[in-house]
Amino acid sequence: MTSNLSTSTTLSAHHEEMTGAEMVVRALVDQGVEVLFGYPGGAVLPIYDALISEPRLRHILVRHEQGAAHAAEGYARSSGKPGVVLVTSGPGAINTVVGIVDALMDSIPLIVITGQVPTHLIGTDAFQEADTIGITRSCTKHSYLVRNIEDLPRVMHEAYRIATTGRPGPVVIDIPKDVQVARGRYIGPRDSKPLHVYEPQTKGNPASVAEAVRLLSEARRPILYTGGGIINSGPGASRRLREFAALVGAPVTSTLMGLGAFPASDPSWLGMPGMHGAYEANHAMHDCDVMLCIGARFDDRVTGRLDAFSPGSRKIHVDIDPSSIGKTVPVDVGIVGDASSVLEDLIAAWPREGQEKRNEKLAPWWLQIDNWRARRAFSYRSSSTVIKPQYALERLRALTRERDVYVTTEVGQHQMWAAQFFHLNEPNRWMTSGGLGTMGYGLPAAIGVQLAHPDSLVIDIAGEASILMNMQEMSTAAQYKLPVKIFILNNEYMGMIRQWQELLHDERYSHSYSESLPDFVKLAEAYGAVGIRAETPDELDGKIIEMLDSPRAVIFDCRVEKTENCLPMIPSGKPHNEMILSDEVVDMGSVITAEGRALV
Repeated sequence: MTSNLSTSTTLSAHHEEMTGAEMVVRALVDQGVEVLFGYPGGAVLPIYDALISEPRLRHILVRHEQGAAHAAEGYARSSGKPGVVLVTSGPGAINTVVGIVDALMDSIPLIVITGQVPTHLIGTDAFQEADTIGITRSCTKHSYLVRNIEDLPRVMHEAYRIATTGRPGPVVIDIPKDVQVARGRYIGPRDSKPLHVYEPQTKGNPASVAEAVRLLSEARRPILYTGGGIINSGPGASRRLREFAALVGAPVTSTLMGLGAFPASDPSWLGMPGMHGAYEANHAMHDCDVMLCIGARFDDRVTGRLDAFSPGSRKIHVDIDPSSIGKTVPVDVGIVGDASSVLEDLIAAWPREGQEKRNEKLAPWWLQIDNWRARRAFSYRSSSTVIKPQYALERLRALTRERDVYVTTEVGQHQMWAAQFFHLNEPNRWMTSGGLGTMGYGLPAAIGVQLAHPDSLVIDIAGEASILMNMQEMSTAAQYKLPVKIFILNNEYMGMIRQWQELLHDERYSHSYSESLPDFVKLAEAYGAVGIRAETPDELDGKIIEMLDSPRAVIFDCRVEKTENCLPMIPSGKPHNEMILSDEVVDMGSVITAEGRALV
């Protein structure tokens, strides 16, 4: 994976004398940063004081430092620019750790600036001291403890470059308070000499590219398995993916982090693979003879049982991170490089003759795929009295189809249903916690997305349990008049936990029921937002439209079927071609398909 993220827009060549705090602010401006998310505290007050004099930086005051990290993630993922966080020492820094790990797992570029006690107090258990570097060393792309004012400008510029190039990720800069108030000479990005030599490989090996083309051109059952690296590589990668898929004539799958990289409306798209993926995507992954994985990492939620994953296929893996290639699944061809660059080379090397013969060769493969599609594995039981969560998301998608929409999610059943039913055709429109599965991600991420796209519709698809983990950020949305829409699929359970307890633990529902939920409508009103509740299918469309037309933030309490399971599902320890389907657990006479057509 790689990044096409923002480069410096204002390069300062001045060598001015200023405080360390002023250097931090100047460096952010010189790197083109416009928004940062933070929460003040004693160890970082000099930087907050310097912010007052810099109108080019907009600071967003969150209500919890974890919210700052997730908001920065949402901003980064949707805008292509790095997210910036500013917090104090001790508990302030530690509260960002969940967001830092989340960003590392999902390859999101963050710069997390933390205050630290003065250098002479480090190691003395001073008030609000914590070993921030020690705590975050294993969950950052790089980390710095800045002990000397002379190092601060270089560290600021170097951190930006490390976070945003190669495989993107979080960088922590821990700055003691005495360094913030010390005076020194500021050096701009152009004149700053990096201490660390960091040159990620972006160009694929030509011989490996040629071998990949040979394997794919000879394949009878090819598949393109794509992930978030396509999105991180910039819009050019998504365009080239569409072009290459058309040349190969192969079906395309997109991981949870890769949704939107390939248009869901394209006939070649099979959907998301993995535990709650599409039946046709999983079967095609299992039965293919050549698999091109580009910008994905063979995550366990995709592969399932490793010794039964895509048996007999030749595997090609393209990734900007050399450590990802062959880490979990042996591959026949490994290509280290930027997704967009490698796709460009694959397109250039693809033979332009014999396309008609190729289409004939692939015809049986597409016939098999059509047979898998005919199973309509996202079918679900219809109801005229209770809102099915799948139906709620179908209606939400239908009513937002013509709008400029960005989607965040919390984590749980609603997240998987959103991936199954809220189809997207463009990259950078889908923000979710993939690798870490962080409950409480969606609301602060939506705030970050809304700040990056103030005129767009931003919806957080949530569960009633997950949303409560960072509900305090509704106050942030209110303060900055951000019209985010929180669409809660409220089943009064920790839905995914309940589902696993039903299927794997003999229906022993240990502490998965939410027995004391707030009135979300009144809670919305308490935050100065709009509260809406829907309880029956007949009223759903009208109330969704009311939510969408509101100029204010909205909490939508959508009361859905309490015990609905998220299907299809690959049971634990099973291969891709052994899935639990909805039509195996419901009366087929009352099943409704994802397109809204009844099956008989």
